[in-house]
Amino acid sequence: MKPVRLPAAATSALPRWGLWALGLLYMLPGLLGRDPWKNEDAASFGIAWTMAHGGINDWLAANIVGLPMPGESPLTYWIGAIFIKLFGWLLGDPLAARLSAVIFFLVGSLSVWYATYLLGRRNEAQPLRLAFGGQPEPRDFGRTLADGAFLIYLGCLGLMSNSHEATAKSLQIALVAFSIYVAVRMFDKPNSANSLRSAALLGLTLGLLVLTRGWTIPLGMLLGLFILAFLREKKIARDLLLISLPLAAIVAGIWLGVSVMALPQGIKYFAAWENINIRQLGWPNWTALVYYLKYGIWFAWPAWPFAGWAVYAWRQQRSTLHIALPLAFFISLTVVMLLNPHPEEGILLPLLPPLVILAAFGLPTMKRGAINAVDWFSVMTLTACAAFIWLAWIAKESGWPTQIAKNVYKLAPGFKPEFNPVALIIALLASMLWILLVHWRLSRRPSVLWRAVVLSSGGVILCWLLLTTLWMPWINYSKSYAGVAAQIHAHLPTVRQCVDSNVGPSQRASFAYFGDVPFGQFGEQHCDFLLYQDNVSVKTDDALWRQFKGNWKLLWSGRRPSDRDERFRLYQRVGN
Repeated sequence: MKPVRLPAAATSALPRWGLWALGLLYMLPGLLGRDPWKNEDAASFGIAWTMAHGGINDWLAANIVGLPMPGESPLTYWIGAIFIKLFGWLLGDPLAARLSAVIFFLVGSLSVWYATYLLGRRNEAQPLRLAFGGQPEPRDFGRTLADGAFLIYLGCLGLMSNSHEATAKSLQIALVAFSIYVAVRMFDKPNSANSLRSAALLGLTLGLLVLTRGWTIPLGMLLGLFILAFLREKKIARDLLLISLPLAAIVAGIWLGVSVMALPQGIKYFAAWENINIRQLGWPNWTALVYYLKYGIWFAWPAWPFAGWAVYAWRQQRSTLHIALPLAFFISLTVVMLLNPHPEEGILLPLLPPLVILAAFGLPTMKRGAINAVDWFSVMTLTACAAFIWLAWIAKESGWPTQIAKNVYKLAPGFKPEFNPVALIIALLASMLWILLVHWRLSRRPSVLWRAVVLSSGGVILCWLLLTTLWMPWINYSKSYAGVAAQIHAHLPTVRQCVDSNVGPSQRASFAYFGDVPFGQFGEQHCDFLLYQDNVSVKTDDALWRQFKGNWKLLWSGRRPSDRDERFRLYQRVGN
């Protein structure tokens, strides 16, 4: 027997303007008023910026002003470079590149919504018919589930910062979500011409995934989908082998083939890219499992409790498509992750779309007590988080409470607070809306399906909005290299000469853009200036002299005030 029994009143959909407003409130804060930040954000910008202002070789082989990045597939940076060319003159190159993150988010969220909607309107997903009628129509039920999936997607903690950066991880999760949507269309009408078109579109999407972060994730997804199709509909399994797989190989092969033929060291570049992909696979290991459990719990909150409950509640109908398909994606992606000997945050992101879709089908089966428990947990935790953000901001601006103020400035020495009335008004309005939302949820006790996640999503959006309005100057000061770049620029001669360096990708991108540092080709070591990065704990310069031969005079030494470990030194060659 189906575990769902609902009246039509429980399937009231959210208004479209409400969904778009939530999406805008989620995406716009965090995009504006900041520089590219340390690590992946700045490095990704550096690759796109190099492409936008470089030649064909820069578009084929990812690099940051001469620093090769052989592990990076190019699609994300092609899109970022196009946005820089289109909008860089108006918005500035960093913000123009970051606009591509909005496109990635739209693709991911809309794919999750439509995949859930198509699955939710299928016959086997429908609630039991009530004795005297009044059950929801399939379209209404599917739409309400899709709204719930969208809210869960917004509420996922792991998506919060990653969705606001124009990185390969952001595009990858969007394409994974789109792959699920296309797969749903394939299985929805397996014997129609639509299935063939969907197989071709899936192959194109898998090929684009290869061009985003390599072939391990798309290969795992294809294998999981093939096993499911072989068990359910052998025609789809045949289409996957004869249409999707060849198209994916062709899409990826075009870039690889052109790169091998056009680049001076194309074969060497392809070998390095392939080697990095192969190193992402190994035997299942304890490190990956511990990482998966340790970080997955918070990363996939609040999706995983609802998803787990959905699998349990629908256990007698586990072969139905709305459970089997997202579960197949989730299992295959989990296997790929557990086979990775170098687990990191990026491999958790592709798990979110299938988890979110599964979670949506857990909503109508949740007991009232469980829903109330989730609501109270969300209210207590997220309200406390928002209150602390406000308290710390007051301390930052006024100096009280004293200890909190000392800790804030200890983490960012030299930071000068800037009062922004617009940011304050936005933060106050968001906080008032949160109070109204909590009051509505707890006093009205609505029966709609998405009531179980509206507080989780609303609270996450509130905390993110508070951080990116009240705290954006402080965060930007702590994570940007613009200040260090300005100091380096001031110590270089007016007539620019090339600079050798060992700095990392994000530092190289920031110094090249903000400081106009003319880096030499990586590894050639023929320049008269040297920018050296090391750790303040290093007491001798033996490593420097071994790596860079010659006599050098120190011109400048500095670091980001918020980073106590890294150190940069600028040298000029003297003598022969």
